[in-house]
Amino acid sequence: MSEKIVNSSKAPEPVGLYPHARKVGNLLFLSGVGPRKRGTKKIPGVELDENGNIISYDIETQCRSVFQNVRYILEDAGSSWEKIVDVTVFLTNMKDDFQTYNKIYAEYFKENLPCRTTIEINCLPTPIAIELKVLATID
Repeated sequence: MSEKIVNSSKAPEPVGLYPHARKVGNLLFLSGVGPRKRGTKKIPGVELDENGNIISYDIETQCRSVFQNVRYILEDAGSSWEKIVDVTVFLTNMKDDFQTYNKIYAEYFKENLPCRTTIEINCLPTPIAIELKVLATID
């Protein structure tokens, strides 16, 4: 079975030693994807204090940015949004953010209905409120 590591030229740089995605056969496994923008530590929708602690955040802005980053990785790998088959969502505040996240998710997945699991966790490696783990098919 063929394997290939994929790194996007548009998605944010990984915060550790891992690729954006790995192709195995006709499956594409994406590493966790957050809302950061490539080439910067700035996180859309997040206001930090001088110590890097979150003062406030906008979950809608973060969701849209995460979805765009997922799209960049899929397209750079030769796949597409329509080929997503499974999504694992990590939220740091299920109570406050799930309703907004779910509404935005429905906008992006009108046609394609992948399997989905949403999990609340107490933090992520950077000061973000959402991260996606995605599995897609690829030709």
